[in-house]
Amino acid sequence: MSDFLLPDIGEGIVECEVVEWRVAEGDTIEEDQPIVEVMTDKALVEITAPEAGTVTKLYVPQGKIAKVHAPLYAYQTAGQSNSDTTATEQVPSAPPSSHGVAADEDSQPPTSQAVTSIASSKVPASPAVRRLVREHSLALSEISGSGKDGRVLKEDVLAHLNAPAVSTQTASVSVPSSTGLAPSKVEPLRGVRAVMAKRMVEAASSIPHFHYGEEIDVTELLALRERLKPQVEAKGERLTLMPFFMKAMALAVAETPIINAQLNSEANELSYYDQCNIGMAVDSKAGLLVPNVKGVEGLTLFEIAKEVGRLTKAAREGRVDQADLKGGTISISNIGALGGTYAAPIINAPEAAIVAIGKTQWLPRFDEHGAVQRRAILTVTWAGDHRFIDGGTIARFCNAWKGFLEAPENMLLHLA
Repeated sequence: MSDFLLPDIGEGIVECEVVEWRVAEGDTIEEDQPIVEVMTDKALVEITAPEAGTVTKLYVPQGKIAKVHAPLYAYQTAGQSNSDTTATEQVPSAPPSSHGVAADEDSQPPTSQAVTSIASSKVPASPAVRRLVREHSLALSEISGSGKDGRVLKEDVLAHLNAPAVSTQTASVSVPSSTGLAPSKVEPLRGVRAVMAKRMVEAASSIPHFHYGEEIDVTELLALRERLKPQVEAKGERLTLMPFFMKAMALAVAETPIINAQLNSEANELSYYDQCNIGMAVDSKAGLLVPNVKGVEGLTLFEIAKEVGRLTKAAREGRVDQADLKGGTISISNIGALGGTYAAPIINAPEAAIVAIGKTQWLPRFDEHGAVQRRAILTVTWAGDHRFIDGGTIARFCNAWKGFLEAPENMLLHLA
């Protein structure tokens, strides 16, 4: 019998939630057959069988948390007896030990203590602090670090030791709210939603946001899209306004490159990027995901539309590749797709800016002759990192972006 160990499925990920078992105990499985879907803090991941056999035990029930490098399920191959127990993991090599030496291939599956050690090794701390943690039989992952990048300091350990103890019984009981009402339901915050909660708090508390609002007349843009839609649909793709937003943004970034820059964690150095990787917030079943289209400045409208369609579909299914979630330089939140008019977005750190786009409304507007016309108007709200982007900078950038969207034929002058 072989134990399948949950492999490394993403940088820094030490646990995940079992979303759905595709098999049951006693089922016969084939090599590369989908076995289980797990939810990490970034995406939904499908795990396949390393070889053919029969499932003998499912160690982690659906909806529970599985630990990386711990047994996930057991299976038996043809000709293998129940007494022959091995551990299988679909990774190139065994995880390094605390001394940098690869783990013995014949070692038993990690216990919960070993899994805790793996998690703790990812938390930055000095050797002296790690020794202090071991002396008190603690785990670094249990201690909130106040140092740079979450580094655990000696003071953090001492504060953790001096904190009042909370009994397991008290912690497990639902405490009534200040209204005196007991909750009808309590569920843990896991996966993408847990990461979103953490990142939003970090961004909102550490980045001074400057908000800037504007109206954009997209009457001509809508007409252009209607003319181009048949050609795009003939190739099996959809043409929304998002590709136009992205292309115009990349052109505006060329005029105001600081919008595409990023400030380091010490807030003393700016990094500029020629490549414009534009993220788009997608309301997926797993939670908020922000995949990004890479190198928008070098793509055609059709190529951008194709990427937008691919990423939107993957995000809504919770199956976005890690590479599509990394490397973004600026983001768009199209809240108007759900009916919103105004929003104050939170920056997707370490990016410098994000824009929330409201719904398009047909409103009366005066033309240059004073006559009232029916025009398609949408509102946008920018949020910029006020540590290095001032109001004038974001206003000039928004004006350039607005110019391309209100007169989309101007984009032709800048296309390679």
